Amino acid sequence: MRIHAAAMAGATSAALLLTAGAGVPAHADGKPVITEVVVNKGKNILVGPTAVTKFSAQVTATDPSGVIVADAQLWFGTSYDNHTGGLSYDTPTCRAVNSTTTTCTMNFQVEADTRDMTNVVSNAKAGTWHIFASAFSKDRVQTVVDSYATIKVQRTSQLTANAAPEPVKKGKTLTVTGKLSRANWNTRKYAGYSGQSVKLQYRPKNSSTYTTLKTVTTSSTGQLKTAVKATTDGYYRYSFPGTTTTPAINATGDYVDVR
Repeated sequence: MRIHAAAMAGATSAALLLTAGAGVPAHADGKPVITEVVVNKGKNILVGPTAVTKFSAQVTATDPSGVIVADAQLWFGTSYDNHTGGLSYDTPTCRAVNSTTTTCTMNFQVEADTRDMTNVVSNAKAGTWHIFASAFSKDRVQTVVDSYATIKVQRTSQLTANAAPEPVKKGKTLTVTGKLSRANWNTRKYAGYSGQSVKLQYRPKNSSTYTTLKTVTTSSTGQLKTAVKATTDGYYRYSFPGTTTTPAINATGDYVDVR
């Protein structure tokens, strides 16, 4: 997630773009200013059932005296003081941009686990996380923002599609089946995602554009099944738009020869 902002105490995710008011010096309070935070190259953080997910964050801060260090952490909950999950990092690596500005990089890792520990996540912690940011100047003054912005930590998804019979006569019925699954961080396996609206899409053989034919709801085990009339040669796929906890995904198109 890329955020540009002038840091201020109490900044929230609702204010992703913060600037000093007209005629007000950015350093009027004598504190260093956090000018940019980038987490995971601006993308949501996707965590599978078993593999460790690694990503980095960069925090840029400025102060007339210079900046010794700037950092970021991720936390889950209603407040930083009482958060119920956290992602932390090893020692930041800092690079001076000039005499007043420094960018620091932190390397993170996270994996699925039912235990309530730092750098692990359980199903209940999928969704919106907060970004804590801080900076410490060479004249020994610190800026701390508990919730600088937010980012999503999501359970990875899988989606399949299969159209049958193949080949098929024009005008006959095609049955398109599939399954929507997502990582279950508690069991460390993939499991069906129930009750989700998924689009059945089609593109003709010589086209690059999919169009939506209908919307299908996944079963209690994540299964998908619907019927359509065969018209011309082309590809059928399911498309899931995603939720707060689970990323969007398109199934690989299944080619059907219509005769």
